[in-house]
Amino acid sequence: MTINKEDKILIIGAGGQIGVELLEYLNSLYGSSNVVAADLKPSDAFAQNPFEILDVLDKNALINVVKKHDIKQVYLLAALLSATAEKNPLYGWQLNMQGLFNILDLAKEKQIQKVYWPSSIAAFGTTTPRQNTPQYTVMEPTTVYGISKQAGERWCEYYHLKYGVDVRSLRYPGLISYKSAPGGGTTDYAVHIFHEALKHKKYECFLSEYTTLPMMYMPDAIKATAEIMHAPAEQIKIRGAYNVAAFSFNPKEIANEIQKHIPEFSISYNPDFRQEIANTWPQSINDAEARQHWHWQHQYQLPQMVTDMLKNLKK
Repeated sequence: MTINKEDKILIIGAGGQIGVELLEYLNSLYGSSNVVAADLKPSDAFAQNPFEILDVLDKNALINVVKKHDIKQVYLLAALLSATAEKNPLYGWQLNMQGLFNILDLAKEKQIQKVYWPSSIAAFGTTTPRQNTPQYTVMEPTTVYGISKQAGERWCEYYHLKYGVDVRSLRYPGLISYKSAPGGGTTDYAVHIFHEALKHKKYECFLSEYTTLPMMYMPDAIKATAEIMHAPAEQIKIRGAYNVAAFSFNPKEIANEIQKHIPEFSISYNPDFRQEIANTWPQSINDAEARQHWHWQHQYQLPQMVTDMLKNLKK
């Protein structure tokens, strides 16, 4: 990894599920004084860092923060996730798209040097091959979140091709973490299930038992994010978004794994509107390009992840 420790970094949406852990990780690389946390409200998670209250839709405020801190890299994590965006589609579209344009325009104008923007497996759709989904395939998303991610990928590529913007992106699978609350996504059951298993020894799942989805443990997601941002530019051959994968499972399989640690744990199923969203997503991801181009490798499989989640949540 090539790291310029002088670079000032801005994380927008630093209080979210990814932001909290990415902030911690980047602090360890750059020093907390060089990593500016921005969100709509303060948090104890930002105690070590310079902090700005910032709405990414307010372009003037954004420019002021970038100039004030001499920002070189932006991680744009502010977004309305899949389940939340379905309840407020127009706001979901506005936040997810206009926020991205505001950042890409700053990079186009050379006010910042490098941009990270996350995409998602939600960018695929019902017509995408669901097994071993390839990097290049049919993409016809049917959720606001998915449509905004598919459009965002194309705009990232466009800004790179037309204006030379150094923008990098990953299509995250479902992410599992013990350090922060879920943010309103369809894969959130895979975080809730641990809390309920420890507290109540039972969990009612909003997806059906055989709904298999690609997932990743947060330490691997943070590792992938840092690695793509620190890879030499010539290794980044895809400027839309890279597939990244770790493991896939369904609610029944993760429940079985939890029962190895908590034998009395039981699970029931009551699918809601999120089931329809999950039905449009892949079951497993082919990430050969990420592994070839910038040498991505995941570390956690399902059993290690379950063990680590339970150990840390018990603390």
